[in-house]
Amino acid sequence: MRSHKGFTLIEILLVLVLLSVASVAVISTLPQKSSDAAKQQALSLYHRLQLLNEEAILSGRDFGLRVDEKKSQYYLLALQQEGWKPLEDAQLPSEVTLPDELVMQLELGGNSWKDEDRLFKPGSLFDEEMFAELEEERKVLPPQAFIMSSGEVTPFSIAIYPQHLSIERDAWHVVAKENGEIIVLAPGESDDEEN
Repeated sequence: MRSHKGFTLIEILLVLVLLSVASVAVISTLPQKSSDAAKQQALSLYHRLQLLNEEAILSGRDFGLRVDEKKSQYYLLALQQEGWKPLEDAQLPSEVTLPDELVMQLELGGNSWKDEDRLFKPGSLFDEEMFAELEEERKVLPPQAFIMSSGEVTPFSIAIYPQHLSIERDAWHVVAKENGEIIVLAPGESDDEEN
């Protein structure tokens, strides 16, 4: 009998199946559109806030979130004895910048944030020029939303959406409710208890 050198049909089909599965896995992880990137960033922020919320309760530490809408960045902060400092955690970055095609918008919730007839106006009671040098040294700005060790979270909504699209129709929302629950809302989706 002669021996034939080459591959059998089953071996060739097996290689083709493996190549197609690998290519589908790689293609599915890449965002295809800017709306997919918005979804990915919203889910990433949601998971980070969930981890911080659990860490706050378990460790007894307080954390904060600061959003810079102009730069499309957000910062995760930790309260230490010296004041608010960038989060030092190997698993969570302290500063995240969204891709260029995405924008974000923060809206603080709760009735106390919307009350314009406050007894005190926000701002310093002292001459701010006198303390300008100290302010430059302390470049970490305080958070806008707090994640407390008691389980309380400042109510807020962060919309992440492609800059060329509408916030009403195309934004993914990361929402922290007054009861401390953090949820993600897809474009067009609303929370029944939000009103």
